[in-house]
Amino acid sequence: MVEILTLNKIAACGTDKFDKGSYNVSDNAANPAGIMVRSAAMHDMTFGSDLLAIARAGAGVNNIPVERCAGEGIVVFNTPGANANAVKELVIAALLMSSRKLTEGVKWAESLKGNGDEVVKMVEKGKSAFAGPEIYGKTLGIIGMGAIGALAGNAAMSLGMKVIGYDPYLSVKAALSMNPGIKMTNDISELYANSDYVTIHTPYTPETKGTINENTIAQMKDGVRILNLARGELVDTAATKSALASGKVAAYVVDFPTEEMLGTPGVTCLPHLGASTPEAEDNCAVMAAEELIEYLERGNIRNSVNFPNAELNAAGTKIVVLHKNVPAVISEITSILGTAGINISNMISPSKGNFACTLIDAEGDITEDIKVKLSAPENVVRVRVIK
Repeated sequence: MVEILTLNKIAACGTDKFDKGSYNVSDNAANPAGIMVRSAAMHDMTFGSDLLAIARAGAGVNNIPVERCAGEGIVVFNTPGANANAVKELVIAALLMSSRKLTEGVKWAESLKGNGDEVVKMVEKGKSAFAGPEIYGKTLGIIGMGAIGALAGNAAMSLGMKVIGYDPYLSVKAALSMNPGIKMTNDISELYANSDYVTIHTPYTPETKGTINENTIAQMKDGVRILNLARGELVDTAATKSALASGKVAAYVVDFPTEEMLGTPGVTCLPHLGASTPEAEDNCAVMAAEELIEYLERGNIRNSVNFPNAELNAAGTKIVVLHKNVPAVISEITSILGTAGINISNMISPSKGNFACTLIDAEGDITEDIKVKLSAPENVVRVRVIK
């Protein structure tokens, strides 16, 4: 039986994808070949030699030691787009919350409890403090036009907003899914200067940390409203608090509460609700399970964050070689197979960053001795043989 370890509660529609005759899915597997995880912290975990892959039921992988996994030949998957609709809907809610002071108004209305017949008069007298602009006709700037950004842009357009998008890495798939009325710009300064609302939907990396900061806020309109449902670290806390205090920023909605932001006037902190819908959790669980199954059973890689996408249909024996992306590795692999009398009928070798994956459709018997020789080069991190 192949062991699959779950580190968080994973929707049953995902775990049910595993054939019960071949897999044992549990939260206490001792030597798992695969791990399914949502938010559990994994940086201090030690991984067994049997572990081949980790699937994150969600987009962010900050809780997983991605580079260490690559070095140990562990493929890390995420589920891009599976929760996109859920986050898109929260973007629309955040637009309205930032404009109409809904959360402040609700808190104030609840504070009137106990005033009896005077409540109606108090509401009419005090409601003006919570007035705010409509989003219709306003401009939404979207940083990052991936699955979530594209959906959010389309939804904003349908609500009568104008949309400016910025994404230097825009994919063809995302571009084709976008409303043609969305204006794309190659100059993020143009987005800042013309947007009434700015929402960010980029991955969190050392390069994107503090994308919205003192300098970029200075380029924005006075009274801009900023939404951050991607990662808290993408927006500089001190700069945002200062801009809120001066009135430069009218409101900030963030899905990642921190001690510094809680209770700050103009800030609405949501308790990380972006993907917290049953539909999103189901989509992520199913996608994560399918990625694990595809890799464990067929050696194909889809949506990995530390190895390239790689798919090859093999008529014979498939050899999966995970290795560093350096010269001469492929020649070493083919030389070993040639010396052993193994014919290569097909082969692909895509790379991603510092690592690569070579998939080989081999004709001949791949013995344990051949596998050991394939594993010997110092830049090879893992070899699998799938018959």
